[in-house]
Amino acid sequence: MSCVLGFDVGTRMIGVAVGNLLTLTARPLDVIDVRKGDPDWSKLDRLVREWQPDHLIVGLPLTLDGGEQPMTRTARDFGNRLRKRYGLTPHMCDERNSSQEAARRFADARAAGHRRRRDGQRIDADAAAVILEHWLHGAYEN
Repeated sequence: MSCVLGFDVGTRMIGVAVGNLLTLTARPLDVIDVRKGDPDWSKLDRLVREWQPDHLIVGLPLTLDGGEQPMTRTARDFGNRLRKRYGLTPHMCDERNSSQEAARRFADARAAGHRRRRDGQRIDADAAAVILEHWLHGAYEN
């Protein structure tokens, strides 16, 4: 399987999604807690070991006009840490509007009865799936 893991980096949680290079699809996978700037590496290690990704994709938070903001550095730092830990150079993917798209998808799923309010804590994983889909379609759809 040609597997890809995508990440939506936050200061308290990191959303994780898994994608497939053959089908160009992605789905939310999990949420990783962040404490004092450090993600739960043991949980992340398990996911990487389980999925054995070919690529890692990190959402790059930019301002609406494409400029950098404080979270941009946090995402780049996380990408560097992934590279050092797993030996894969992450691809950085513009994540503008991914949170809004994830919130819209969550609301639609709730309205259809597929999600409950308590599932909202996993919205970061939904955002990671949106980021991953954007990367898959930009990098592999041709």
